[in-house]
Amino acid sequence: QVQLVESGGGLVQAGGSLRLSCAADGRIFSSYNMGWFRQPPGKEREFVASISRSGGSTYYPDSGKGRFTISRDNAKNTVYLQMNSLKPEDTAVYYCAAVLTGRVGRFDRVGEYDYWGQGTQVTVSS
Repeated sequence: QVQLVESGGGLVQAGGSLRLSCAADGRIFSSYNMGWFRQPPGKEREFVASISRSGGSTYYPDSGKGRFTISRDNAKNTVYLQMNSLKPEDTAVYYCAAVLTGRVGRFDRVGEYDYWGQGTQVTVSS
């Protein structure tokens, strides 16, 4: 089992940047595929990015390409989400998620993940 703790959220003006972090406990962080999701007010949770166990493969929805970058540091048991050129529609609670798997893939669905953090609020003002 792994526990995930997100940080780095906050209030930012449109056009600004934020870097979210997700720290994981446990000894086998490198065995987990990691993902970031977000849940805007009144909407369902949606895929933002995912990264393979080694960090060699990353995936994004078409809408997020170019502005968001996911990365991980397995030595620090941490996954990051760098968000640039933020827009008011990026306002949401951002969650990191983990799945222990040997499979390779996008892992872009909520149901594919076993563990979730508590979320961190990102608010982008216009």
